[in-house]
Amino acid sequence: MHVQIVLFDGFDLLDALAPYEVFCAAAMYSGDAVSAELVTAEGARAVTSGTGGLSIQAAGKLDPDKGGIILVPGASGNVEGDGPDSVPAILARAAESELTGLIRQAIGRPDVVVATVCGGSLLLAMGGLLENRHAVTHHLGMDALQATGAIPVAARVVDDDSLVTGGGVTSGLDVALYLVERELGSRVAIAVEKLFEYERRGTVWRSVGLASSSPVSPPAEAAEQAAETHLSDPVPEACTAPSDASDFAGVWDTLISTPIGKMSVRLHITSINGRITGTATQGDDVADMENPYVENGRLIWTQRVTKPMRLNLRFEVTVQGRVMSGFAKAGMLPASKLSGAKLTE
Repeated sequence: MHVQIVLFDGFDLLDALAPYEVFCAAAMYSGDAVSAELVTAEGARAVTSGTGGLSIQAAGKLDPDKGGIILVPGASGNVEGDGPDSVPAILARAAESELTGLIRQAIGRPDVVVATVCGGSLLLAMGGLLENRHAVTHHLGMDALQATGAIPVAARVVDDDSLVTGGGVTSGLDVALYLVERELGSRVAIAVEKLFEYERRGTVWRSVGLASSSPVSPPAEAAEQAAETHLSDPVPEACTAPSDASDFAGVWDTLISTPIGKMSVRLHITSINGRITGTATQGDDVADMENPYVENGRLIWTQRVTKPMRLNLRFEVTVQGRVMSGFAKAGMLPASKLSGAKLTE
């Protein structure tokens, strides 16, 4: 069994190196039945981690056609703010690289297991690779994971068959030990645990069993954060709006400032008898505004976007004459400022 651990600029050291050491130890106790290497989407190179700028040499290029395990770590950076060194920005840059395409090639192969640690699942989700898949990430990112279309599960390790994901930073040990047990057997896993003087934490959630289809709520922290950002606000009946809904009608050119660049979006909004409908156009992509309504002078709606990453966003905007302002937000990701001007009525 061969394990490819993928590095990218800004990766978290512990996310990657803890599993690497587990697999290397497993090789000693299994007669070299497992091997591990550090790779990147670009090929052999020095990769700067997000932890103190420490650089690690990757040995080669990720091969999506090679059977075995591909493990993707998370990022190390600022957990607050939207600067270029923030965790969401680092993950988004990695998701926009060749890495997403390579993982997409691998994830459907019957002889490949894709594993992630911490924010690694968010990285894949940003590329649209985890839609309708059970997964976990760091507790601060659970609502963002849900916003990408994944199914968040509150467990230390989540086994969704060919996808195995781990929660926080130290879960890399648990993910790797679980994969050693699953693929090589409990004898080898126990031997590595004894060597490390470490025992796996938590119960592995698996997508099998009599209750496998039961919904699992995100951790309390994520649920509270979702409530704070109104992601579960009820939508008024029939999405009707008060009389000032007509203030939002028209064609608007807007600019959304995200952590990884600016997005130009044209909004086409109509208001008929107080009922709002609309579309958003970004390049060749056109998406309907979902459940739009006006509340306290704000137009609020949700929308699924594919650029710069796949996300379910919540928009809140206000208008003053021909000027629009507001924000778009998804889960733990920083709110992105929106500004715009009306082109036509």
